[in-house]
Amino acid sequence: MVTERKPSAATRALLFALLEFPVEEGTWGRNLAAASGLAGGTVYPILTRLEQRGVLESADEQIDPVAEGRPARRYWRFTESGVQYARNLRAELDASRRHAVSVPISDRALKWGRLV
Repeated sequence: MVTERKPSAATRALLFALLEFPVEEGTWGRNLAAASGLAGGTVYPILTRLEQRGVLESADEQIDPVAEGRPARRYWRFTESGVQYARNLRAELDASRRHAVSVPISDRALKWGRLV
């Protein structure tokens, strides 16, 4: 799995949304778009890029499109290393939120009973 740089906010949103689905099963792109709040035009290029980097894998649904009345869906799921990568990203984000630096209140603000 290749990860050269920190993922964008959209990529993180997509990875975290996929973590909410059963790891073994995964889900299709439209569900991920809805779960992440991202548009399909944003989701599919990210999914493709993550697959190329070894974070995700995909497979076409095995159905008869005529019988189902719809095209086959492409299911996306994490690779073994990809799920660990996403969980580590989430842990880093949670840790950074817990350790956020508070802004000190100046003496002047306390004197006047307000924040400046």
